[in-house]
Amino acid sequence: MIYAGIDVGSCTTKAVIIDREGRIIGSHVCRSGIDYRSAAEEALRKALGNTEPDGIKIVATGYGRHNVDFAEEKKTEIACHAKGGYYYLSERFTLIDIGGQDNKVIKIDERGRRIDFKMNRKCAAGTGAFIEEIAYKMNIPLERLDSLARKAKRRFKIGSYCTVFASTEILSHIRRGVALEELVRGIFESVVDRIMEMDQIEGKVLMSGGVVQYFPIVAEILEKRINGKVIVPPRPQLTGAFGAALFAKELEGESSV
Repeated sequence: MIYAGIDVGSCTTKAVIIDREGRIIGSHVCRSGIDYRSAAEEALRKALGNTEPDGIKIVATGYGRHNVDFAEEKKTEIACHAKGGYYYLSERFTLIDIGGQDNKVIKIDERGRRIDFKMNRKCAAGTGAFIEEIAYKMNIPLERLDSLARKAKRRFKIGSYCTVFASTEILSHIRRGVALEELVRGIFESVVDRIMEMDQIEGKVLMSGGVVQYFPIVAEILEKRINGKVIVPPRPQLTGAFGAALFAKELEGESSV
């Protein structure tokens, strides 16, 4: 018996396979596209690889979880991120997830229970979509952004909240001759600004999501802002899917009662 968690996000779909001990034995990430069920099937199939299990329990989460009709159960992304994050810390902490279209700040107690959470759904500012749009406007490959930002000699603040206005603001700074690496650093500083505006960040902090996986400088910037340690789990983009897989593992115990 193995257990699968499928996190169908607005931009990417993640699947994680774990064994009875909770060890990750397979995973896959693909674009969600417009057919969430197909994306979930693809992610699961590729995460399974050549594995031929005797049985499998599946829990779906994320924006498109209700499209995964072959899952035994659906859980909110808040619950699954909390579950996945608590696996790594097992104590009271604040989880910050930066996704493709929204950000989450989740407060979790010492028993893994959610105390409170905030989500940014009104605007894509400070999310993965924001970074992708700005990189496209500046004609910079995404894989170059992190290394460019690390070359900045000073912090450059981008004041615009809206993605569209930020793009216009950046173009005006380029015309004025502001160094490219300072502008890129400013993009990541802006991401952290949006997080800091959502809620008070205190205590132990764990970050998840694709943004911090591909741009680890975001966690480093946040560390300086809060003057504390920010923990990034292995493959942070999979945290929600991993939490869903842990919920799937609990289903076996319920079915045997």
